[in-house]
Amino acid sequence: MAKIKLENVSFLYGEGTSYCKEALKNVNVEINESSITGLIGHTGSGKSTMLQLLNGLATPAEGKVYLDGVDIWAKPKEIGKIRYRVGLVMQYPEYQLFEETVEKDIAFGPKNMGLSESEIAERIREAIDFVGLSPDVLTKNPFDLSGGQKRRVAIAGVIAMRPEVLVLDEPAAGLDPQGRDVILSGIFKYREKTGATVIIVSHSMEDMARLCDDIIVLSHGEVVLNGTRDEVFAQSQMLEKIGLAVPQITLLMHELNARGIDVDNGIYTEEAAAAEIARIFGGAR
Repeated sequence: MAKIKLENVSFLYGEGTSYCKEALKNVNVEINESSITGLIGHTGSGKSTMLQLLNGLATPAEGKVYLDGVDIWAKPKEIGKIRYRVGLVMQYPEYQLFEETVEKDIAFGPKNMGLSESEIAERIREAIDFVGLSPDVLTKNPFDLSGGQKRRVAIAGVIAMRPEVLVLDEPAAGLDPQGRDVILSGIFKYREKTGATVIIVSHSMEDMARLCDDIIVLSHGEVVLNGTRDEVFAQSQMLEKIGLAVPQITLLMHELNARGIDVDNGIYTEEAAAAEIARIFGGAR
């Protein structure tokens, strides 16, 4: 059963004005439970709009969004409960930090859920572990931290609510390679330990190849590709046509193949490429 389903979903900006724009057009997708699903597309393709629809921050102009088979807008007065179940990390979430200590910032969501102090403390400890922060950071002012640490605090604040679905808009944008690895590995660990469904937007095809089980490709508000990672990246010509690309390592494998070296073209990670090259050249001296 799909964890999330969008059925005939369309969304308009500026509805009823001369500036009306259709951001999403008749979108139909299903997101598998406990999967990591990547959402990719060029700027303005509708990615961020789609994310906001998933937890009720935006309302479809047409169609429905289902969580565990139930329309999230079936009871509009209870949409707040949906936002605890579907945790959304916006792009550059560190700009939303506001408390005087890291501990208070991470505790904000759990407190609004009405949890006990002991439960909140446990969730804070769990959340900072997922994002790779040490306990001594809890007493610090978040604005005294580095940019990467701030990002991790903001993500921890969403994780502390233990969402069944964790939705992230470019969580590693602007970070150095080490910062990217820490955040992305934390997201992967959260899925592995909790069984949560993860939906992630990234412009990095390498990140998508390394993390995702499934990928949805948007272009001009429409779904143009939707399938497993292998199925989507196999459509390299389609991706290039809409201004995207397969991972660089895949291009290398294609080039090797074009030069007469019989390597597998369907490779998207450095680890897989290294294994394939070892298979081809392992016996050479």
